[in-house]
Amino acid sequence: MNDSVSINECFARDGLQHETEFVATRDKLAALESFVRVGFKRIEATSYSHPAQVPAFTDASDLLLKLPRPEGTAFKATCPNQRAVQRALADHDAGIGVEEISLLTSASESHSQVNLRATRNEQWHKVEEMAALAKVAFTLVGVVSVAFGCPFEGTVDPQTVIDDVARFRDLGASFVTIGDTTGLADPASVKELFEELIPAFPEVTLVAHFHDTRGLGIANVMAAFEAGCRSFDSAMGGVGGHPNKIQYGGGSTGNVATEDTVNLFDSLGVETGLDLDALMTSSQECERILGRTLDSRTARAGLSNTVLGKAVAA
Repeated sequence: MNDSVSINECFARDGLQHETEFVATRDKLAALESFVRVGFKRIEATSYSHPAQVPAFTDASDLLLKLPRPEGTAFKATCPNQRAVQRALADHDAGIGVEEISLLTSASESHSQVNLRATRNEQWHKVEEMAALAKVAFTLVGVVSVAFGCPFEGTVDPQTVIDDVARFRDLGASFVTIGDTTGLADPASVKELFEELIPAFPEVTLVAHFHDTRGLGIANVMAAFEAGCRSFDSAMGGVGGHPNKIQYGGGSTGNVATEDTVNLFDSLGVETGLDLDALMTSSQECERILGRTLDSRTARAGLSNTVLGKAVAA
């Protein structure tokens, strides 16, 4: 294959929100610096969630103050409400802000009320207000959670997701993330939805965001790619999931692992723009920071092309 993809590294935000122990700012900074060396052009750095609800990010502004700022790299922060956007704007005005912010919605009523403490209509009203505040300072990233199924309601109507993408487009979002929040997607449903979305929204970059809860994460990445998607979220080591104080979904809730995602595309000859040696070093750094072996298969076995190259040379 002769193609390229963009991978957004989510370890420092979506990954760490699931951790039960606070990760020190210096360790978060070490991870983010390693992601810059790998060559990621879009990196989730933190969240402006309320510290009492998601204590993992009480150091958001302190972290942003210390971040490296390489040209061509966009850092992103999540903003679940208007107060979060105001905090993001304050950091922006102080010269330490991120380039992108994520605005959150859910494709199901029940998940919206559990995760965002608002009905869908209430949250969309908040999103409209947040977008009006933020779009003069930030690139807007819309997020549609539980796009392939809800742990409370089951099946989600694809038309709801399509309508939500349209609403984000109309609010000025440059990216819209299609989230399989609890790993209910399968390759057939992924391909079908992205084949509808991509031609319908050429002005928006659609981002595939999969969790590997049921072991289908990489298969779903491939299905989205075959449907025309070229932008993907992933997290080093396959970490992450819902905030640890909010419980929904079962089993392993982590994101699809970045190492495995990069290995897939590298094996196919699809350009990622990433330094593969630095990727594996960064993978080890993330395991050091969390103090345990993480869930990437590639971290254990090695990159396919590297192993095959050694075999041929022998």
